[in-house]
Amino acid sequence: MENETIITEVQYQAKIEELKSLVSSIIVGQEKMLDLLLTAVLADGHTLIEGVPGVAKTLTARLLAKLISANFSRMQFTSDLMPSDVLGTNVFNVSKGCFEFHQGPAFGDIILVDEINRAPAKTQSALFELMEERQTTIDGECHKMGDVYTIVATQNPIEQEGTYRLPEAQLDRFLFKIHIGYPSVEDEIAIIKAHNSNSRFTKLENITPILSKEELLDLRSKANNVFIDEKLIQYIALLIQETRTNKSIYVGASPRASIAFLHAAKAYALIQGRSFVIPDDIKMLTFPILCHRIILTAEAEMEGLSIDRVIKEMVEKVEVPK
Repeated sequence: MENETIITEVQYQAKIEELKSLVSSIIVGQEKMLDLLLTAVLADGHTLIEGVPGVAKTLTARLLAKLISANFSRMQFTSDLMPSDVLGTNVFNVSKGCFEFHQGPAFGDIILVDEINRAPAKTQSALFELMEERQTTIDGECHKMGDVYTIVATQNPIEQEGTYRLPEAQLDRFLFKIHIGYPSVEDEIAIIKAHNSNSRFTKLENITPILSKEELLDLRSKANNVFIDEKLIQYIALLIQETRTNKSIYVGASPRASIAFLHAAKAYALIQGRSFVIPDDIKMLTFPILCHRIILTAEAEMEGLSIDRVIKEMVEKVEVPK
């Protein structure tokens, strides 16, 4: 039995490497984003990807869903979208003489919510129960989602025209917020060459899944069993506490952020091929976990401080356990 366990671990690690390699061959120069996206999926968390149009946010989310043998659904958020357009609605069936529920695009396993911040607050609220409890209640009836249910949302920077700021309660439900910038000159050249040699290389029809839903759930179980030392748990708590006492921060991180740290650190360690968490795992995850959960004071913003800088100073201030 012990040998079988070892073989299984090796096989899963090989699948993770294969998955990362395939995505990297299509999404050029975004290795960090890929690691974070895989971490979020293994940690059973939702991800918000932010970047200007055209930097492969949607393609990345679609590719991730394609590589996992799961039901994929896509929603394009617009300013006129209604909650029923997302969740579905009860429709009267004349022949049967009763109402039947017609599912909306929010039903599936991996859900891509494209340009999530182009919909108003009324539509945003339709996702609250889904993201936290993996269920939705419509006309008094509860509809449960599957065990794999994961939302990957993309958004354009809030400074762009036609965007709405996401409510704090919804932002807190995202495990990570991942920023995607412009590619370097070298990566841009690689992208152009790839399209020049094969104009259809971004088409996903011929890609076969690498992980089944059962394997993904098994990997999540293995991530939960990754060891984390008591001192590292205290380190996470001190980082979260710093967000609540820092003079530059108006709204600090909630206990949900502490739990996010715990699960994300374990999943990230597993992706790196380790069965234990190290301090660098936590430090690496600090920004994507906290950047969307804290709000700076007006004084800090007037002084020109950024969330990036404040988080960096926090990490330097809190002592790393030895």
